[in-house]
Amino acid sequence: MARAVATLKVMPSSPETDLHKLELKVKELIYKFVKEKTETKVEIEPVAFGLKALIIFFVMDEKLGSPDPIAEQVEEFEEVNSAEITDVRRAIG
Repeated sequence: MARAVATLKVMPSSPETDLHKLELKVKELIYKFVKEKTETKVEIEPVAFGLKALIIFFVMDEKLGSPDPIAEQVEEFEEVNSAEITDVRRAIG
C-alpha cells in the first residue's frame, strides 16, 4: 500500500484557545492512530473575529483506512468546536 497525506481542520471553541497546546494534543492522537511519529505540517488559518483554525497535514499508511476516527476524537476535546478531515491524497515519492 501507498502512503497518504491527510488534512485535518480543527476549529477551536474560542479565539482565546491556546492553539499550541491544542496542536500538541491533536498530534498525540495522530501519532497513536498511525502508530508512529509521522511527518506533520501545521498552518494557522484566520477565520473571523480573531478566531483561527488549526490545519494539520500528516502522513499515514493507506492500509490504516479512513482517518475520520481522528477527527471524531478531536471533536470530543472541550476546547474544540469542530474537526474534520478535509482532504486525503496519495503521497508521491
